[in-house]
Amino acid sequence: MRWLAALFAAACCTACVAQAPNAILLVAKPGLVDPNFSRTVVLVTQAEDASTVGVILNRPTSVRHERTGEPIYSGGPVMPRTTVALFRSEGVPPAPSFHVLQGIYLSMHPTIVEQLQPPYRLFAGFAGWMPGQLESEIARDGWYLLPPSEELLFRRDTTGMWEELLDRASAHRTRGAGRAEPALHR
Repeated sequence: MRWLAALFAAACCTACVAQAPNAILLVAKPGLVDPNFSRTVVLVTQAEDASTVGVILNRPTSVRHERTGEPIYSGGPVMPRTTVALFRSEGVPPAPSFHVLQGIYLSMHPTIVEQLQPPYRLFAGFAGWMPGQLESEIARDGWYLLPPSEELLFRRDTTGMWEELLDRASAHRTRGAGRAEPALHR
């Protein structure tokens, strides 16, 4: 978790809050050829055991959630039959969850998923990286890194999200030319 927290702090340079953010957005660069992640925006977080997981924010499917009618998003290639929820919670959830931002969590625990109250977003499957794998992909220049926001995570229409964040990341990189990229720490 240290590398993600350090990366987030270096990339965002935002004021500290009661519970520090534990997430970053990966924006696939146009040259990323992996069909699982081409043209995607992925919310990534890391657990205490250094496992890294994420969900693809901009791939809604035609499947609708029975209770709300909201689209279920394709979260990633790992365990595509598993439901993963991105949700707000006033307190620490009662079942295992990944802290993402202040009051926002990611969980695949059935107790959480069954008791969700809107607003939330559901995903079929998730993305996962083995230790060192994501750092390697970042070092090979496959991703832009941006800070997440609550507004973006729960954005109703994700059409054009990748293009918008690609433009934002490119502009940020151009303005930051000459500055060192944030280092990854374990």
